[in-house]
Amino acid sequence: KQWYQRRVAITAGNESSEISNANSRQNIKKLIKDGLIIKKPQTVHSRARCRKNREARRMGRHTGAGKRKGTANARMPEKVIWMRRMRVLRRLLKKYREDKKIDKHMYHALYLQSKGNIFKNKRVLMEHIHKKKAESARLKTLQEQAEARRNRSKAAHERKQARNAQKHAEIFAHIEDNAPEEES
Repeated sequence: KQWYQRRVAITAGNESSEISNANSRQNIKKLIKDGLIIKKPQTVHSRARCRKNREARRMGRHTGAGKRKGTANARMPEKVIWMRRMRVLRRLLKKYREDKKIDKHMYHALYLQSKGNIFKNKRVLMEHIHKKKAESARLKTLQEQAEARRNRSKAAHERKQARNAQKHAEIFAHIEDNAPEEES
């Protein structure tokens, strides 16, 4: 059947000869007007079942081993997953660099580590950044403390040397004062 044969219904009754004799557009139009030839209503093609199944699939139904045709890589390519992950990590690094949370050196190191598959996801990268920053802050405070300790000990050493020099000067002065008395 052609598509137009499915769309049209001919109500054949006593007028079957009239319909068979219709050989012009005008005659057909008259038969349509009289109601001998009618246009069928469009057949229902409901998507309700499809929508219901799609909702179920979103909840994880009908996706077991028996429903799968392609390999895991064909269904969700590893490359696509990798690209998404890289884009997420690089976006985060860029944002942190712009917000001055990390400097350009740390950015570059983390960028290369991301490329080298060190970070599984964004959370792991963020934790790593926080750890690095805490570590660098700790080292900085330790360095400052060591520097302060060095400065204190240096100042104490200088004071001690000054005291010793003063003592030596006093002793030498006392000796020099006593020396001429012994000669005379």
